[in-house]
Amino acid sequence: MSLTFHAQHDIGYIEFDHPDSKVNVLTSDVMKRFGALLDEAATKTSLKALVIQSKKKNVFIAGADIKEIEGITDAKEGAAKAEAGQLILDKLEDFTIPTIAVIDGVALGGGCELALACRYRVGTFNEKILIGLPEVNLGIMPGFGGTYRMPRLLGLSEGLKMIVSGRPINGEKALKAGLLDRLYPQTNLDKHVARFVEEILGGVHISRKKKKGVEGLLDSSKIGQEIIFSQTESSIVKSTKGFYPAPLRAMQVIKRTFYLDRQRGMKLEAEAFGKLAVTDVSKSLVKVFYATEKYKKLTPPGTENITPMPIAKCAVLGAGVMGGGIAQALSAKDIWVRLKDVNNDALAKGYQAAYKIYKDALKRKRLKPHEVSRKMAHITSTLDYTGFETSDMVIEAIIEKMEIKKKVFKELSGVVNPKTILCSNTSALSVTEMAKETKDPSKVIGLHFFNPVNRMPLIEVVVTPLTSPETLAATINFVKILGKTPIVAKDKPGFLVNRILLSYINEAGRILEEGADMQAIDRVMVDFGMPMGPFNLTDEVGIDVGYKVLEILHHGLGERFKPVEIFHKVFEKGLLGKKAGKGFYIHKEKRVPNPDVQKLISARSAEGGPTDWSNRMLVMMINEAARCLEEGIVDEAMAVDVGMILGTGFPPFRGGLLRYADAIGIGQVIELLKLYESRSGAERFKPCAYLLKLQADGRKFYADYVKA
Repeated sequence: MSLTFHAQHDIGYIEFDHPDSKVNVLTSDVMKRFGALLDEAATKTSLKALVIQSKKKNVFIAGADIKEIEGITDAKEGAAKAEAGQLILDKLEDFTIPTIAVIDGVALGGGCELALACRYRVGTFNEKILIGLPEVNLGIMPGFGGTYRMPRLLGLSEGLKMIVSGRPINGEKALKAGLLDRLYPQTNLDKHVARFVEEILGGVHISRKKKKGVEGLLDSSKIGQEIIFSQTESSIVKSTKGFYPAPLRAMQVIKRTFYLDRQRGMKLEAEAFGKLAVTDVSKSLVKVFYATEKYKKLTPPGTENITPMPIAKCAVLGAGVMGGGIAQALSAKDIWVRLKDVNNDALAKGYQAAYKIYKDALKRKRLKPHEVSRKMAHITSTLDYTGFETSDMVIEAIIEKMEIKKKVFKELSGVVNPKTILCSNTSALSVTEMAKETKDPSKVIGLHFFNPVNRMPLIEVVVTPLTSPETLAATINFVKILGKTPIVAKDKPGFLVNRILLSYINEAGRILEEGADMQAIDRVMVDFGMPMGPFNLTDEVGIDVGYKVLEILHHGLGERFKPVEIFHKVFEKGLLGKKAGKGFYIHKEKRVPNPDVQKLISARSAEGGPTDWSNRMLVMMINEAARCLEEGIVDEAMAVDVGMILGTGFPPFRGGLLRYADAIGIGQVIELLKLYESRSGAERFKPCAYLLKLQADGRKFYADYVKA
């Protein structure tokens, strides 16, 4: 480890610089070394201040070592690890001379807790700065004193919010909140820090803004604090639905420790940390973290030695809601966008879709007016192909009709330059068929964004047998620049996510036709942990969109994807979902079932109950996911789980669809499929060869699976 102490005149410096890593992490060994350096600094009686900083670019300290947290198997062991870290940071807090944390990048988790133990914190005008306590996202809570120090520094309301939400803040917000005392330019930072030290040693008072208004009144009185705790608890219960224990446990600890001395407060925090660290939820969320981090950094095989072609100019064909959303996502990253459609009204809708997203960011104070103006100026429009010849990439986002797409790709091939990458945003159609219409099919690839583009973190990158490694490398790099997570899927109908998702939605339709209550079907999946039930989701996506994808899957993959009659009837009746105000539900101020849909269903009594329904929908998804692995759509179970969590909201606390399958057992999945097959006589329930092979070999989807 590279953690050093040196003195310059009468100022001491402790510098973090973890070797062979882009980030600094607080392992147990690093913490011990840090404690030893604090002891060494304490012996230097000539020191007047101690500065703690990092030599890493854009990183102060990224947090505690997640591998160590994952390895905790006993609550007492977890508590002991937390207590060891607390004692070292207590030593830092108790330093007799001023201590200053210099933050020029990420300071998360244990890194933020270390900074909180310093008397002062200064940052830079670095847009990479993120400061916070995101531990609840891993199913745990701060364990190095964060629950004790943060509410005392920021005030109860703001401190609680930072901890239970797990959302970090940037430098400007940290300064405003009182988490940072100063912001300086990155250039000549050492001189700025030296000047700050001179100020505090010279007796300059560093004032921190006190909360005003209602929040200030609530923070400063016992009754107000009780109101804050009560409101926070209600908000946590509503948002977590009881599936994620960490935010509520953190709040309960703060509620007790806020009125206790440090020693007793720290003990309660350590005990709670230890208990959370051994829960199934935490173990699952850590696995999900590793999986998503892996795919954020994805380098597909065969592209390792390729320098990706930069994408500075991009054209978007189709200015609908999706096209406008894509244009906004690109302009947000300062990529020049040429937006094309067939008439000015359509282009206006694309501009409106993009501006609506920026307007929301403005309202939430995530952007300033001049920033919105500058980014919107990155979008220009055209009714023809003018400007396409200089584009590095073209993204097609037009109607899902193959003949129209093929025609467009043929036209594009004649106007773009030879280096231009041609992408289709199709959600299910064959990209290979489109590629065959072009002069150079190696430059064609699928780029499936999910709606709404600005909020959905996943993009499916669809490779055809003709796509070149260079095209794939450039596209993957482009996805990363957008801040999205890529998964690479082979070009088969529905690719990965929609194929699995539509097997679930279609099965929900069958259960509805069998006489089950629509709201009860939705409710049982929400109770499982899905963000919404299958019919509510269908309304959100658009019944017309879902139905057309089902037809494509039916045509390409066979009878198991034949749209159930209720979807056909609802589609034919022109019920499009939320965008039209009516679908399976009527969408007004309050969502209510649509009586017109009920009239389309024959009165019957559904077999089984809610548990049986949820099992049917889940094993259908698992079986389809296994088929995707069997066919090589993706090359590992982890890709399925990342896709389903980021693309559909499959509950992260369950670890992903296929980790869930491992948890209930491959044998149980097959047993349920065979039960439903014998009960219905339907071929769709037949376990696929991949599942049967896993059972025969005594394997799981994940080789590392260990039952908790």
